[in-house]
Amino acid sequence: MKGFSTPAYVYDTQLLNDTLESIKAETCNDPAFCVHYAIKANDQHDILTMIAKQGFGADCVSGGEVRASIEAGFPAELITFAGVGKADWEIVLALENGIGMFNVESREEMEVISEIATAMNKVAHISLRINPDVHANTHAHITTGRAENKFGIASEDMLEVVRLSNDLPGLSFEGLHFHIGSQLLDMSDFEALCLRINQLQDKLESAGFHAKNINVGGGLGVDYEHPQEHPIANFKAYFSTFRQHLQLLQGQRLHFELGRSIVAQAGILLSKVLYVKHTATKNFVILDAGMTELLRPALYGALHKIENLSAEERHTDESPECVDVVGPICESSDVFARDYLLPHTQRGDLVAIRTAGAYGQTMASTYNHRPLPKVYFI
Repeated sequence: MKGFSTPAYVYDTQLLNDTLESIKAETCNDPAFCVHYAIKANDQHDILTMIAKQGFGADCVSGGEVRASIEAGFPAELITFAGVGKADWEIVLALENGIGMFNVESREEMEVISEIATAMNKVAHISLRINPDVHANTHAHITTGRAENKFGIASEDMLEVVRLSNDLPGLSFEGLHFHIGSQLLDMSDFEALCLRINQLQDKLESAGFHAKNINVGGGLGVDYEHPQEHPIANFKAYFSTFRQHLQLLQGQRLHFELGRSIVAQAGILLSKVLYVKHTATKNFVILDAGMTELLRPALYGALHKIENLSAEERHTDESPECVDVVGPICESSDVFARDYLLPHTQRGDLVAIRTAGAYGQTMASTYNHRPLPKVYFI
């Protein structure tokens, strides 16, 4: 890794392409399946361009992401726009560009979209995001499908809101949208979602309404602990779960919004050791990267695999040392790992923080007046 300035994000384009090919291999024989890339996971332009060229759609949660997806070459008809707080200008931008679908989060939002679309003499194609009250097994901060979460329309209000969508001008009801959380590795979470969707579909059909599209969101997790052993997420089990448990109706399309599972393993955060500090109770490895470059550990308590690349090159037989790996930011939460075993580490060593391709660079900030990290592709 010589010649790289730190801190920096380094992306493996071959692994990203292999991941995209793996998804296509699991879905290409099913014309009902449509996969959208969740841009919030990583909005780096070159990455977006690579994914768009492979024929994927885009899942956006802001006007900026809608614009970025169009600039990267995603077809407008394959762009979905979600988010609990769409501003008027974002709705106008999406309508002007003829995006495929608005994932509507509330009746209040639906009324605003109707008003704007009517004024523009446009028709907004909408799916209603329903909160299924499915308790997914993941961190509390990244659950999105529980009754207490801010996302979506309560399932008991579904029929009322569908009726309203048919009464409001400028709208075309196209389907239902769901999302239960992120970093999900237990397929039983997705099974539970399928069973809940089946119940809601029966209710919808019994009331005389038909959904052309079902969007199950994303949420498939990756192996943060063993990235080398599992560089590509378990797409086979993921898509098979929906084939086996979701009762699609004739002619329905099934949409997925995958983000983390597409880009996470393809990115590392490369950092340099500034100091190795010894105290009476702790040994600290202080990096030139911090929570400004990778927020997940401070925000969620997330743990990424950390490798000392320089120590691996030295090929020493010294026993691992127990250290706290920390950054330079003036916050006590600026910690990548506590009591972590690393080979003997010294000032100037290069350290790789793995599985950083998702929610890493895209969440970086200039806090402490720090520059944004550099980006390299290999």
